[in-house]
Amino acid sequence: MYRKISAIVIPTLIAVGILGYMLYSIRDQIPVALQHIIPLYLLVAVAICLSAWWLRGWRYHSILKSLNYTVGVTVSTACIFVSQTVNLVVPARLGDFVRVFILRHQYNTTYSEGVSSLVVERVFDIFTVALLGALSLLFVLNAPPWFTTLIIIPLAAGLIFFIFLLFVGKFSAENKYLVIILTMLHEIKRASLTARSIFVLGTTSIIIWLLDILVCVAVVNMFEQQIPFAIIVLAIVIGNLVKAVPLTPGGIGTYEASLAITFGLAGGVSTTSAILIAVIDHLIKNLVTLAGGVVSIYYFGDWVIPSIKTALNSKLGGGDPPVS
Repeated sequence: MYRKISAIVIPTLIAVGILGYMLYSIRDQIPVALQHIIPLYLLVAVAICLSAWWLRGWRYHSILKSLNYTVGVTVSTACIFVSQTVNLVVPARLGDFVRVFILRHQYNTTYSEGVSSLVVERVFDIFTVALLGALSLLFVLNAPPWFTTLIIIPLAAGLIFFIFLLFVGKFSAENKYLVIILTMLHEIKRASLTARSIFVLGTTSIIIWLLDILVCVAVVNMFEQQIPFAIIVLAIVIGNLVKAVPLTPGGIGTYEASLAITFGLAGGVSTTSAILIAVIDHLIKNLVTLAGGVVSIYYFGDWVIPSIKTALNSKLGGGDPPVS
């Protein structure tokens, strides 16, 4: 019991502490900054965010189709909404596993297929983010060297992973655990390395992350700031790469700090503007996620709550479901 509580409470306190410190440091400037915002850009940011969510659902629908499961775009979008909403509450991206149980309940997918679909989505996300970051560095001359390191590592890891998948068919095993791993690798390869999958998943991933960046562009304009597009791209990239390390629920605190630091170091943006842009950008994205998650839970029905509990208990409690 204490282990489960501490696994949630400690990362949450860290997130609250980071955010609290950031906002406290600019407490005197917040009222003045908020007086000069342009509310119309807030609506634009929400609309862009919703478009990105629909496209995420369509991409996940395409991944599942490659695994021979026909899942409607509405259902696949709702799956992501629910899992990402849970991620706002629990650490270590444990909410992702909720999707595995939803798919198992609705479409009788195997656990390995559910996990494989998550891996495909995550690999394309991280690789695309790193690729956009590498391109943005060409236009940002004063970026700290550690930005380059942070971007190159996932980019190289993604390339190595895709090359490794090409040779998966040459491996075989008798150990049951190795068989499970090889089965998942075959599923990942089937869903990600056909010509169609590379084109569809690659194209949609780029558009998804460009839309995510445009949300931040809208927030920047809302505060009437003049920040070059390449620096906004770099900030979103650094924020999401740091957020990929699940230190806090939903990357809350670490994401905002990364954006604010990037705007300050690479863009010369004032501390007040950098923090407020970072906080509002993430707040919009998280509130849209939360609203979509609540609607999606009602859409699925009462059975989804036990699925969420089962997924979290299996992870926080240390007991994994059998992979079949």
